[in-house]
Amino acid sequence: MDSKYTDLLKGKMSEESFQKLAILENEKVMDFIGKFAEHCNPATIYVCDDSAEDEQYIRDMSIEKGEEFKLAKNGQTIHWDGYGDQARDKVNTKYMVYKENLEKMASLNSVEYNEGLEEIMGFAKNNMAGKDAVVKFFCEGPAFSEFTIPCVQFTDSWYVAHSEAILYRSAYEHFKGMEAAEKDDFFRFIHSAGEQDERGCSANLDKRRIYMDTQNNIVYSMNAQYAGNSVGLKKHSMRLAINKSGQEGWLCEHMFVMACINEDADRRTYFAGAYPSACGKTSTAMIPGEEIVGDDIAYFRNIDGAFKAVNVEQGIFGIIKDVNAKDDPVIFENLNLEQEMIFSNVLRGEDNNPYWLGSGLETPDKGDNHSGPDWYVGKKDAKGNEIGIAHGNSRYTMRLDYLANFDKAGFDAKTGVKVDGVLYGGRDSDTTVPCEESSSWEDGILLKACTLESETTSATLGAEGVRVPSPMANMDFVSYPLGEYTMNNINFVKDMKEVPKVFSTNYFLRTPEGDFCTDKLAKKVWLHWAEGRVHGEYEAIPTPTGKIPLYEDLKALFKKYLDLDYTLEEYTYQFTFRCDKWVAKLERSKAFYTKMDKNCPEFIINKWDEAIAKITKAGEDFGTEILPGGYSCGGNCCC
Repeated sequence: MDSKYTDLLKGKMSEESFQKLAILENEKVMDFIGKFAEHCNPATIYVCDDSAEDEQYIRDMSIEKGEEFKLAKNGQTIHWDGYGDQARDKVNTKYMVYKENLEKMASLNSVEYNEGLEEIMGFAKNNMAGKDAVVKFFCEGPAFSEFTIPCVQFTDSWYVAHSEAILYRSAYEHFKGMEAAEKDDFFRFIHSAGEQDERGCSANLDKRRIYMDTQNNIVYSMNAQYAGNSVGLKKHSMRLAINKSGQEGWLCEHMFVMACINEDADRRTYFAGAYPSACGKTSTAMIPGEEIVGDDIAYFRNIDGAFKAVNVEQGIFGIIKDVNAKDDPVIFENLNLEQEMIFSNVLRGEDNNPYWLGSGLETPDKGDNHSGPDWYVGKKDAKGNEIGIAHGNSRYTMRLDYLANFDKAGFDAKTGVKVDGVLYGGRDSDTTVPCEESSSWEDGILLKACTLESETTSATLGAEGVRVPSPMANMDFVSYPLGEYTMNNINFVKDMKEVPKVFSTNYFLRTPEGDFCTDKLAKKVWLHWAEGRVHGEYEAIPTPTGKIPLYEDLKALFKKYLDLDYTLEEYTYQFTFRCDKWVAKLERSKAFYTKMDKNCPEFIINKWDEAIAKITKAGEDFGTEILPGGYSCGGNCCC
């Protein structure tokens, strides 16, 4: 096809690459690549299809360009971001918003559209000069599916292209097969690492910007390398998808999807789950004996009256800190195999092997890490802080299908898997019981999902006991007003034939002495109780916010799955309902919502006020600390 950019693109591409574009017959794709080929001015542009040869070419170029380095084990590579480029840049990640919508988006980090566009295009001008760029086609969710969102990535970072090739499904063939009416509907990502230092790290971090245009489904990322700032298809795409789903009546959520395997009943039951960072999300998705569909982002649709889910991704971009043989045996085993794997911001020892914090391995005294090629024990940064062997946000990038517990059939299902249960888990030491079922979907969203918090610890953040609100475990990525987003979650299940049950979990409840009440493996018990409730196999005890397990059922589950004797004393303490704590929790949620969304629907606030009144009365009638079985709902629930 002809385009005003034809001559320009032919000058920067091989004939083969240009023909890969032309055969798509997609004017919007051609204009996107042409516009930024002209503006960012790379020396060459390579266009990838879905072939194994192009996948290998990306891997080879990542090494050739010095963005990744081979490790001792075949297939493993290591990448370093600059010392100041180790996490998502929340300050400079902004929504570009049309002037008429600025007030509506006031609580989200936004910039006026034309102002933001002028700034980011200024940084993008000639930002790829002298570099070799790559164009890759991907899709979020399975290709040729009702869930599919096609995506185009244009980047001068072969590490970014390599990461995305591991993490996402290739979609060149999908683009070739798109009908004429579909050809305008895809996400676009333009990324440049910008000027780089002698280690290949972005030099101009003061000009690091990640600007998202949800109105036109394009994300600009300039002068950044850390994957959370540069890999467009992950959290950048998620923000676009949350906005798109809100307009179209489906959901994009920060959730894993997993299958709970009940061997006795010969069945698998699918759960989705949302947990803020460091609250047990990955460890829940990877519970031994269960199977995983996806660990991070899910799309949900109403398919023929059923609540269906797909995993958006095909890989894991996981935090590697504290991954060891004891706590994460499946992941740890894979990190030590000869297979394609990118380690980022860990230590490369003199033996050319990777080492990270909390690995349980004996670690070298010197090597290369995120601080430079001359790390040694005791090395300090410019501020006098001692630099550890690896950064606390070090990562690994790997394919999901490496895992022995990978549910390939569920992953490949083009119409998704049917979700029967949804889990919401935060971190608090004194309020939420280990597992509770919500009385309804609406209550599940308002009392479980919207009230999620993560409690800080003095050891990690310097201020113990601070409750950080994290509604839906999605607050960093919600791309339109919070109240509207919440109502879309509530309304999503209307007209469904069967609505999933909603459960809360809390793995971090502490004893009066300050110890955790249960160990990490107890989450298998809470999951299987929830699975039994989904299938009507357990009775439950009412509380002012839902329904909790009977002691006898948990005792049997602890013995069956963990071979542990679970005592009545433990159960009574863990499942005591603490009225004052819950009232305070709901008041915090009200304050946060009204702060974040000044037009928060009255429906939400009124429901919380009703819940506060109910809990307050329960405290008056049954005591402020209600023991399991000590509360009566007056016959108004189906326990």
